[in-house]
Amino acid sequence: MKTRNRTVHRASALTAAAGTVLATGAIATPAQAAPKPPSIVAKGGYVMNDATHAGYFGKAADTRRSTGSTTKIMTARVVLAHKGLNLKSKVTIQKAYSDYIVAKNASSAHLIVGDKVTVGQLLYGLMLPSGCDAAYALADRFGKGSTRAARVRSFVGQMNATAKSLGLKNTHFDSFDGIGNGHNYSTPRDLAKLASSTLEYRTFRTVVRTRSTKQKVTTRNGGYRYMAWTNTNKLLGSYPGAIGVKTGSGPEAKYCLVFAATRHGRTVVGAVLASSSVAHRSADAKRLMDYAFKR
Repeated sequence: MKTRNRTVHRASALTAAAGTVLATGAIATPAQAAPKPPSIVAKGGYVMNDATHAGYFGKAADTRRSTGSTTKIMTARVVLAHKGLNLKSKVTIQKAYSDYIVAKNASSAHLIVGDKVTVGQLLYGLMLPSGCDAAYALADRFGKGSTRAARVRSFVGQMNATAKSLGLKNTHFDSFDGIGNGHNYSTPRDLAKLASSTLEYRTFRTVVRTRSTKQKVTTRNGGYRYMAWTNTNKLLGSYPGAIGVKTGSGPEAKYCLVFAATRHGRTVVGAVLASSSVAHRSADAKRLMDYAFKR
């Protein structure tokens, strides 16, 4: 009898212990291993939660580098922040804009001198084909001053004032389009914050997620023509949930990409700077977003 009682007691104890373990989930639900940090080709990279700004991963995230045409995110933000902005107001395309494209061998929206293009259309020309002529037109329109040079200086000043107001301590602009004069720089972390801030504008979100567009503009003689623009951001349509934001490149900047994507109600945003090719910058961005969405 004593032996049986001890056996029953031992069995009861084991059953109770098992119940405790199952209840706590210590064995029934093993801890999930954290995802392995990504390896990227770019010299700098960063990805964060768009809503909380909590960082998921960084590589030289605060190292200042040339930004190429990712600068145009700030160009767009300065325009969108103007009080009483009328996206339908028209800007007459000047010869100075096309001359600038030729002189700098710059990326172009192929704007035609004398055409009247709306501010909203210029934003498409700025962000999709990365038109430096569109950037020039916007700087000329929204800068202050009696001369074009003064207006451009004013606009770049607005870009730097906005960077300061956003707390972008490692960012400085000396041009409206990223073709700088040695003092145009930012960091992956700052660019992610800038993109997050600019994505708050509905117009910007609409523009940067557009893969291609055909815009009807007014010609010098009062007729019209269509301008067709395709987005240089190849993540759109190839990466699930991609919503933008902007490519960049240049001799000093190499290959850059500011990116954002949304899955299951969560948006991540980030940047890679100084990658080695168009293919590598896209692959780098995908790795960072994959990692962020697994966290």
